Amino acid sequence: MTQRLVIAVDGPSASGKGTLAKRLAAHFRLPHLDTGLLYRAVGWTALQTGQPPADVAARLTPEDLADPALRSDEAGQQASKVGAIPEVRANLLKFQREFSSQASGAVLDGRDIGTVICPDAPVKLFVTATLQARAERRYQELRAQGGDIIKPRVLAEMAERDRRDSERAAAPLRAAPDAWLLDTTEMDADAAFAAAVAFIEGKGFRVAAP
Repeated sequence: MTQRLVIAVDGPSASGKGTLAKRLAAHFRLPHLDTGLLYRAVGWTALQTGQPPADVAARLTPEDLADPALRSDEAGQQASKVGAIPEVRANLLKFQREFSSQASGAVLDGRDIGTVICPDAPVKLFVTATLQARAERRYQELRAQGGDIIKPRVLAEMAERDRRDSERAAAPLRAAPDAWLLDTTEMDADAAFAAAVAFIEGKGFRVAAP
């Protein structure tokens, strides 16, 4: 197939979409963008500096995505908050669309890739899992990082983030009408990857020649 391969991977927090997107990018030899990092960078920088989030978004550079603090749970909560600001989303739109327009194709994961950023992507995946399964994954992840983590609090915060992401006026989290639903509740990372590769190859795409 000669069609340029752009893979849009959407889904809620801790669904496994980020891990899956990275593995798909490596498998199909495509550049990968975790668009959630853009919002984490905006939210975290705005929190630390007091700058308006929309201004931070307008000046964001690839170098701003390297801060390890962006992987913290606090940065994730800030990302969800600034993601509800229409001006922030508008200012980050160009960054994401330019990445997706590379001649090589690309893999992007986030919450509005298939619906807003790349509505014409030939492959759209919506990765999900039950709230309980996702909260357990996040709990185990945070425990591994150290600290005193309270499981009910993780569940409550994830439920609140789901609510913000799905109810916001600007690009709410939802599956594109033509997205393939991948429920990872009972899947490990290897099973989810195998299922996604089978689906993509079933659409006629293969690994690009080196």
